Amino acid sequence: MQPDFPVYSSPTSLAGESHRVLRNTWMMLGLTMIPTVIGAWIGTSMNLLFMAQHPLLSSLLMLAAMFGLFMGIAANRNNSLGVVLLLVATFFLGVMLGPILQFALHLTNGAQLIGMAAGGTGAIFLTLSAIATFSKRDFSFLGQFLMVGLVMLILASIANLFFHVPAASLAISAIAILIFSGYLLFDVSRVIHGGETNYVMATLAIYLDVYNIFVNLLNILIAVSGNDRR
Repeated sequence: MQPDFPVYSSPTSLAGESHRVLRNTWMMLGLTMIPTVIGAWIGTSMNLLFMAQHPLLSSLLMLAAMFGLFMGIAANRNNSLGVVLLLVATFFLGVMLGPILQFALHLTNGAQLIGMAAGGTGAIFLTLSAIATFSKRDFSFLGQFLMVGLVMLILASIANLFFHVPAASLAISAIAILIFSGYLLFDVSRVIHGGETNYVMATLAIYLDVYNIFVNLLNILIAVSGNDRR
């Protein structure tokens, strides 16, 4: 009978696996932009007055639908259905961009603001991804701080749905950009250091970081630089 010995993975094999997951994540992230753009185009042509009139109910319905999709993605992350559900989720999130894009496009400089938000989001993404990739530092220590910040952000956002304070909305958006930028650094670092070995889940996490940075950056630009409505 052969004795059992512990099996160790070499650093080289672990690094190779991390690079494979990261490569697949970048490819999948690029693919998710297609349903997002299609969904956003559909969202801007829909009548979403209900969402404006009932922001709390709309937010709760959207969260329920998204959490259902997220649970489906997590349960099927190791098969093709997980990829399909991920694309469905990004399409749905694209549609949910409809209200803010509709509002922006009714401003005289709305298209420019959307472009600036997209460019700023891209710059943040490239910069933080490069830092996580080339610094070789493990940013997993940020996890607990970011989770506390996210919970506080959600509570503040829910409270502002009732009080409608414009200054608070801007502050919430600014804090959200900081928190999701931190999550972007954290999520990319997890893939690089082997904390996340499934590219579907890695793509979902990084996609949500990028999505929230874009939405909140656009919200700030509209409030600060938006011209008169057409």
